[in-house]
Amino acid sequence: MPELPAGKPDRAGGTLRPASYGDKPAVIMGESEEILTFAQLDERSMRLAQLLRRAGLAPGDHIAIIMENSARYFEIAWAAQRSGLYCTPINWHLSPAEAAYVLADCGAKAIFSSSAVGELAKVVAAESRAGLRLMSGGTVTGFESYEKAMAECPAEPLEDEIEGGIMCYSSGTTGRPKGVKRPLSHTPFGTGTVADQTLGGRFPFDERTVYLSPGPLYHAAPIHWSLAAQRFGGTVVVIEKFDPTLALELVERHRVTMAQFVPTMFVRMLKLPQAERDRYDLSSLQFAIHAAAPCPVWVKEQMMAWWGPIIHEFFGATEGGLIVIGPKEWMDHKGSVGKPSGCRVHVLGDDGEELPAGESGALYLEGQGGAFEYHNDPAKTAETINERGWMTLGDVGYLDADGYLFLTDRKSHMIISGGVNIYPQEVENLLLRHPRVADAAVIGVPNEEYGEEVKAVVQVSGGDKDHAGLAEELIGYCRANLAHFKCPRTIDFVDALPRLESGKLLKRLLKDQYWRGRAARI
Repeated sequence: MPELPAGKPDRAGGTLRPASYGDKPAVIMGESEEILTFAQLDERSMRLAQLLRRAGLAPGDHIAIIMENSARYFEIAWAAQRSGLYCTPINWHLSPAEAAYVLADCGAKAIFSSSAVGELAKVVAAESRAGLRLMSGGTVTGFESYEKAMAECPAEPLEDEIEGGIMCYSSGTTGRPKGVKRPLSHTPFGTGTVADQTLGGRFPFDERTVYLSPGPLYHAAPIHWSLAAQRFGGTVVVIEKFDPTLALELVERHRVTMAQFVPTMFVRMLKLPQAERDRYDLSSLQFAIHAAAPCPVWVKEQMMAWWGPIIHEFFGATEGGLIVIGPKEWMDHKGSVGKPSGCRVHVLGDDGEELPAGESGALYLEGQGGAFEYHNDPAKTAETINERGWMTLGDVGYLDADGYLFLTDRKSHMIISGGVNIYPQEVENLLLRHPRVADAAVIGVPNEEYGEEVKAVVQVSGGDKDHAGLAEELIGYCRANLAHFKCPRTIDFVDALPRLESGKLLKRLLKDQYWRGRAARI
């Protein structure tokens, strides 16, 4: 167990009955300052649960949300949660074809959206078989008014309230997204889900929590952590769209106690002018945690120098597994994502045999935390679990002599140049330190002699358009700090990299540009 702030309650699950917290804010929207109280959350989620049951949805059925970060998100999610339904959040940044695929694949019988993303919702819903289609803040063709439909239903609990669940889709970084489905517990509403019990047992959620959620609610961590905070009576402060200055301002304004970030958010905050960073009182913040993407050591060092030893990290996936490291442990094992607790990590070579400490290989988790399946894809489910029942998601790393896990990269990102394995993460971390680099990706591109060669794709900091000589400067910078075979031979510049709001980089989109028409090694 990583170190946690003093006073953490010793319990594993929540017993949310929203009405018990009355007029206390359950949600505060960062920009609009809209407040949704627990009493309002209770009433509206009950009305929606009644509506869903009237529409014929039964426990085990699916609903979908295509909506920007909004207080309505929580009303809908809790309606599904207290109705025994699966709720699938859909990324509203997807193309119509991509969103339609997720909607069809999850089999949603009800779609909830908003006028802010109405055009996307209209196109996507036109291909859906969902019988109930509701939209808040106005309507488009094919949708009815969310507010009107909810008002027509009684604010009374269903007679058979049971726990539902969230079914998120993977980011699709290496192909089409996959729905990660866990069996429903069918326990009475208020018992809590596996996610609630896991998060509540490991992290300091309680009625004093003010949790800042800066990420999009269609991603697994933001929605699960936000619901867990509410499950234990905490207030969730939601940023509509991440802005580094707004995040700091909200910590001060609402006396935020807990927050979750991704490393790219840290980088953006660190690149604020010092005067801007010093302007805000962050003394209320007791616990900050990051995940979703590798965090360069220098980024975390600078964040701890700024915020103090309150930054924790977890490594896990929607599919399962949770490895956590606290700030004191991390200072002794810089770069590690933690020492496995509650699961066991196996590092396997290409022959499937376990590798000794210090040697990188494919990571497998044993005892990863409950059964799951990829919705409608038994072949992919089987591919993820080996013959010993261990799960892998394609990560590569090693265990040190003390049993701490270090991630090297993802297997799908590895570059093989002249038979030598090169992991891009190390090069990307170095490039991000350069003052003129805002973001960077390192990929393998075709090379007639070596099969692949290393290329960097860079977004220049501050909108700097003067790239003359910068490529040569960055290549020299890499060669001065890394073995030459790891360094990019060429550098291209782009206005923005295809990075999700969760911080994950869609490298396949970059690689496709260079491998199109050729047999890529992916």
